[in-house]
Amino acid sequence: MVKKEAVRTDSTEDNSVDGAQARSNFVAATKDELAKVVWPSRQQLISESVAVILMVILVSTVIYFVDQIFGWITKQPFLFG
Repeated sequence: MVKKEAVRTDSTEDNSVDGAQARSNFVAATKDELAKVVWPSRQQLISESVAVILMVILVSTVIYFVDQIFGWITKQPFLFG
């Protein structure tokens, strides 16, 4: 197996130019991708947000009641025996 020596460049200008170019490319690519996004209408945004909030309330309520039931069961020493 042959070892290759790493080439080290002491030029900081080359790195900063490459970094600036990379940032510029990233910003341009980000703008291009955001232009492709299909944004929801106001009505769709509101209805889906309400649906998510209602589901969160429903699931948290179910978890609360299940927790209360298990808490009650653990306080009953002779319930199952």
